[in-house]
Amino acid sequence: MRVKITLACTETGDKNYITTKNKRTHPDRLELKKYCPRLKRHTLHRETK
Repeated sequence: MRVKITLACTETGDKNYITTKNKRTHPDRLELKKYCPRLKRHTLHRETK
């Protein structure tokens, strides 16, 4: 039931991270604060297709 998702930076649009999530327990889109190498700081990353 776990699926691979990519996390993209909301400010630059770069797809920096790949992670997994359980679609049954978390059907909504995932949002995490992660490090963006281009901006050299932590930014909000959202789940993309």
